[in-house]
Amino acid sequence: MEREKVLYESKKTLGCLIGVLIYSIGINLFVVPANLYSSGLLGVCQVIRTVLVEYLDLPFRSFDIAGIIYYLINIPIMVLAIVKVGKKFLVKTLISCTAMTIFLAVIPITPIVQDRMTACVVGGIITGCGVGIALRMGSTIGGIDVIGIVITRWKQNFSVGKMNLLVNVCLYAVCLFLFDVEVVIYSLVFAAVYSVAIDKIHIQNITVEVKIITKIDTTLLEKEVFEELNRGLTKWTSLGAYTHEESHVLYVLLSKHEVSRLKAIIHKYDANAFVVINEGVVVEGNYLKRL
Repeated sequence: MEREKVLYESKKTLGCLIGVLIYSIGINLFVVPANLYSSGLLGVCQVIRTVLVEYLDLPFRSFDIAGIIYYLINIPIMVLAIVKVGKKFLVKTLISCTAMTIFLAVIPITPIVQDRMTACVVGGIITGCGVGIALRMGSTIGGIDVIGIVITRWKQNFSVGKMNLLVNVCLYAVCLFLFDVEVVIYSLVFAAVYSVAIDKIHIQNITVEVKIITKIDTTLLEKEVFEELNRGLTKWTSLGAYTHEESHVLYVLLSKHEVSRLKAIIHKYDANAFVVINEGVVVEGNYLKRL
C-alpha cells in the first residue's frame, strides 16, 4: 500500500512538471515574443522587469529576470497559504515554481507565429492547459493560483480561473498608464483565453455526487474512503422492489478529479456494485473544495 502511494505521488509530481513545462513553452514561444504581458503574478513580475530595464536602465537586457522575481515573490505567498492548503501542496508548488523558473530561463524566446491575435489565442490555450494540468495533479505554478485555491475553499462558487481574470483586469488597468493601448488589449484577450482554458482543465471545480448500492458489508469500503479521500459518507439500508433483498446505499460528494480513485476503491470491494454518478451538482453548506 505504501509503495502504491509513493508511485501515485511520483506520477502526480511528474504530471505537475509536464504542466509547468507546457506553460513555460507557451510563455516563451507565444506570449513574450508577441510583447504581451502574462496574466496573474507573472504579469506583475514582467511589468516590474520592464520598469527595471526600460525606465531604470538596469543591465538585464540579455537575461529575462521575470522568472526570478516571480520566484522571490512566491515565497511569502506560500508561507501564508501553508495553513490552508497543507504541506503536501506546498512541496509540490515549490517544485513547480523552481521548475518554472528554470524552464523560463532555459527555453529560448522564439517567435512561432507572426500574427499577434494568433499568439494571444494559442498562447492562452497552451499556458492555461499547462496550469490546469498542474492543478489537477495537486499543485500550482504559485502566485495568484495559490490565492485562488484558498479563496475557492472559502467561497464555493469561485474558481482559480475567475481569480486570475479579476487580478488581470486590475493588472492591465495599470498597464494602460505604462504601455501602448494595443499591447494591453491583446494581453486582455490572452488573459481571457487563459482563464477559460484553466477552468476547462481544472475539473476539481466540478462537484459530483455518487450513490453506491451494494449488498456487501461496507465497513472496509467506508474506512478506505475516509482514509484515502478524506470524504464523509451518508449510509442507509434499502430494499430491492423486485428481489426483496436488502442492500446498502452510500452517498458521497466529491470533486470530479476524485471520482476515478473512488471507483477503484468500490471495485476493490465489490465489482458488482451499482454506482450512480451525477456531475455539476450545486452544494450549499459544509462541503470542502480541494485540489
